[in-house]
Amino acid sequence: MSLLRIFTAAVALFAAATAKADTPNVIIVLADDLGIGDLSATNPDAKISTPHLSELASQGMTFLDAHTSSSVCTPTRYGLLTGRYNWRSRLAKGVLFGYDRHLIPAERPTIAHLLRDAGYHTAMIGKWHLGWDWHRNNESTPQDIDFAEPVVNGPDINGFDQYYAHCGSLDMPPYVWVDSGRCTAIPTRSEGVSRQESAYGWYREGPIAPDFVIDDVLPHLFDQSIQYVRERSTAEKREQPFFLYLPLPAPHTPIVPIAPFKDASGINPYADFVMQVDHHMGQLLATLDEVKQADNTLVLFTSDNGCSPQANFDVLASHGHDPSAIYRGHKADIYEAGHRVPLIVRWPKRVAPSTTSKATVCLTDVYATLREILGEPLDNGGEDSFSMMPALAGADSTSRRTLISHSVEGRFAIRVGKWKLCLCRGSGGWSEPKEKKAERQNLPEKQLYDLISDPGETTNLIAKYPDVARELESTLTTKIRRGRSTPGANRSNDREVTF
Repeated sequence: MSLLRIFTAAVALFAAATAKADTPNVIIVLADDLGIGDLSATNPDAKISTPHLSELASQGMTFLDAHTSSSVCTPTRYGLLTGRYNWRSRLAKGVLFGYDRHLIPAERPTIAHLLRDAGYHTAMIGKWHLGWDWHRNNESTPQDIDFAEPVVNGPDINGFDQYYAHCGSLDMPPYVWVDSGRCTAIPTRSEGVSRQESAYGWYREGPIAPDFVIDDVLPHLFDQSIQYVRERSTAEKREQPFFLYLPLPAPHTPIVPIAPFKDASGINPYADFVMQVDHHMGQLLATLDEVKQADNTLVLFTSDNGCSPQANFDVLASHGHDPSAIYRGHKADIYEAGHRVPLIVRWPKRVAPSTTSKATVCLTDVYATLREILGEPLDNGGEDSFSMMPALAGADSTSRRTLISHSVEGRFAIRVGKWKLCLCRGSGGWSEPKEKKAERQNLPEKQLYDLISDPGETTNLIAKYPDVARELESTLTTKIRRGRSTPGANRSNDREVTF
């Protein structure tokens, strides 16, 4: 080998080593049904005490115009992991349940694939809710499962080296922990709590394993995550960066705060549960400090959609607290509070502390952001992902110019600048007016809002600005048909998408 080639190779190795040293660990924490109004970082009028998340915000950037791709659980998780709008998948509306088959095919690129290919160790701990394939004794009976047999097509096919997870929401059976394909214990009985028995703590009847304790699930998952961070921070492992995806089961139902958080808020169990989430986040962040990984870890905290009515809005309102803040609607809706969520990013090496951003971003944008951080070239993933790095560096916006939102019923909205067009008469979800009622009331088929002057979406301007509505609808049609909203060659959706 010539001296020139040896020198060139040495330079390349040095550059790779330098880049590796600057590559952050990544922790993404996805709360479940936490409203944008529940944190003081995104709502100055919040009445729930969340000091650890407030401290996190003081150490990083808080986004005030951050959105999920959907206003419910499963679709948002799809969008976050793939950088692709959820409605391009086979799931046209609603969510998956605990017995449903896997949604994300192995060949679909995810952020876990992206990070693992860049040399990361990748782990998923928490609420998966994207389906996996149980071993069924009878294919025609989805609930006839042999829990002693391996689970296949779980998070491991989507880029995770290891996972420790529950299959769906915490109110969905079967209640079993699966550790990288194997159940940690076999269900020995059936368990459930009715809504009549507990308005806050109910969960559906189904098989439950002896090591699965509903009230302990939230702290248990944080314990598992803290253990993972410690393991990856030992002398022999800390040279390899890690990625931890921690989708929480809270404050979604069953709302089961434990001591000392039970009754601690003085408001209701939902507020207590939010306080408990905050406490455990404090434990996780303290662990990063303890193992001296805080400065080299990008922590992203957010939620999968807006707050659910299960939180009991009337009781919260009687204490002056609104989980939707100034926005209309709640979980499941096409209105802003259905999909506008808290988003806090802390990365001491690159993100200025105590900053806020009004840039419009979507959780699908995490894919392109990580790709830019890693310096990876464009790949076949992230069709609807725009890097947030300009905003994280202090710019007023990113290259995202449109935002497409989706409700539990599969209703669409598109946002361009200040304008938002909703292709439904009502909420498209659970708040009033629901679609059938809105039709009986003869409300317009579409809704157009100016979010600058009317962030609460109180005045439908569809009759006044029909040309704006037509232009927005045309833009939506183009984004759907192209199979992507980012620049590049057209792609195919997984199904025929209509609205």
